[in-house]
Amino acid sequence: MIRSIRFLAKQARRRDIYVGMLAAAAAFCCLGAAATLFAQQPNAHYLHHGVMPPGAIGSQQLQRGGPLPGFYQPVEIKAPAGVLISLAMDNQFEPPAEAPRKAGMLIGAVYRLRVTNIPLAEGLEVFPTIEVIDRIYAPPGQEVRFAIPIELTEADLKLALSGKFVTRVIYLEDPRSATPTRGNLPDHNWFEAAPGQDPLAVADGLGRPVAILRLGARLPEQGVDAHFFFGSPPFIDIPARPEVNFLPPPPGLPSSEGGRRGAEGSAADAKAKQPVAQAYPAERRQ
Repeated sequence: MIRSIRFLAKQARRRDIYVGMLAAAAAFCCLGAAATLFAQQPNAHYLHHGVMPPGAIGSQQLQRGGPLPGFYQPVEIKAPAGVLISLAMDNQFEPPAEAPRKAGMLIGAVYRLRVTNIPLAEGLEVFPTIEVIDRIYAPPGQEVRFAIPIELTEADLKLALSGKFVTRVIYLEDPRSATPTRGNLPDHNWFEAAPGQDPLAVADGLGRPVAILRLGARLPEQGVDAHFFFGSPPFIDIPARPEVNFLPPPPGLPSSEGGRRGAEGSAADAKAKQPVAQAYPAERRQ
């Protein structure tokens, strides 16, 4: 089961929004003094901390090698009804689409989103980031079915709009210590960490962190701001349909279009590559 830990800073530098969540549980951590953020469990030293800047943790994860570099991890972005979500392409936001949104994201990259049409906040928008730091080892052909769920709750959006800085650490629960629960329980998919705790350390103690959602504190500058978009890393657009369980080809392949690819074209390509029975004249058949 995948859970998440929420972290709330009392003040934001400017006005950025980060929020992270994976369908299962989240831990919420209120920040006090900066020195207390690094308080860890006794006899434990953590290489990563929840207050590290976006991209720092993911880049260090890639240095480990293995099946992480170049892998597009499916992610499902959830939000309240009517909320519109835009992903960044070529240092600008694509046309918005209603949540939920599914996309394959590179491990180690940072993706900037634009969230609009927020309930009771007409005309306001927030710009969260998603950093995928590890992958889910789903059965072959079921990668999309086991996408990492990242939820933008109405409460977190309001916190971000009020100037708070929110971070959610999404983690895959350790099956050896997980509490048996019935699936699809929206009221039990996150929990609040104690003040002064590092949400990443808490998540690491409960399972394997796989993604970080940060919400609050920054707005885009005028003109093209590549730093704000973190270079607009490529992603794979996945239609939010129950029957789509496979991951389409990554952007950049000869069959892709415009640097990204939808699952419709991939399904057609996969079907075209399937063996086709040859039709022969009757006299050649045996």
